Amino acid sequence: MSDLRIGCSGFMYDHWKGNFYPDDISKNRWFDYYCNNFTTVELNVTFYRLPERENFSKWYALAPENFVFSLKGSKFITHVKKLKDCSEPLEAFFSRALMLKEKLGVILWQMPPTFNTDPERLKVFLEMIEPYGVRNAFEFRNKTWINKKNFSILEKYNAVLCIADYPEYLSKLPVTADFVYIRRHGKNGNHLTCYSIEELKEDAKFIKSCLRKKKDVFIYFNNDAHGYAPKNALELSELLKTKK
Repeated sequence: MSDLRIGCSGFMYDHWKGNFYPDDISKNRWFDYYCNNFTTVELNVTFYRLPERENFSKWYALAPENFVFSLKGSKFITHVKKLKDCSEPLEAFFSRALMLKEKLGVILWQMPPTFNTDPERLKVFLEMIEPYGVRNAFEFRNKTWINKKNFSILEKYNAVLCIADYPEYLSKLPVTADFVYIRRHGKNGNHLTCYSIEELKEDAKFIKSCLRKKKDVFIYFNNDAHGYAPKNALELSELLKTKK
């Protein structure tokens, strides 16, 4: 049976207090409250720095049994090394990521807009990370990567293109693995807008089609302003409970 995971990109936002987190809940209980509403979270902190091992142990211990974390891959690997000569930083990253064990979902590798397509480099990188045995998604911010040659490489290693509404060319992409990874950044990628029910219905329709094809689905809302992300995630969850 296919697995559906709906959540947000992060959970520790002060401006969610009063619109998602109740006023009478202390900050150290926010994660518990989040986990009562969602079964996954995408952590972006791992993009900017490598948290201490104690953090990964704590996340694992605090999360419920059926909860999964998706992690954004290190900026040093994607933006500085640009997937090349990065065996040591990869080892450092995965030595901690794998501490999440069965609660590790997907690693998201977000490429910089200045990084043009390089199929051979992508292939070598996928060969390097294959032994770690995790699912990988790639968010290409440069349109040159969107081509059949790269699709074939991703398919060979059961990796996917991240589907997103910004940039627009990421909104319609082939599914190259046994799972789907979707990010919702807000209109024009501004993190400031709330999706309408009609827009969410389109997402629900697509997700249902993927589930029928036995694809696991991960979708994360990154429009954190005003608590829109948890609002939209909960609304989508309700839509997907319907049988139509």
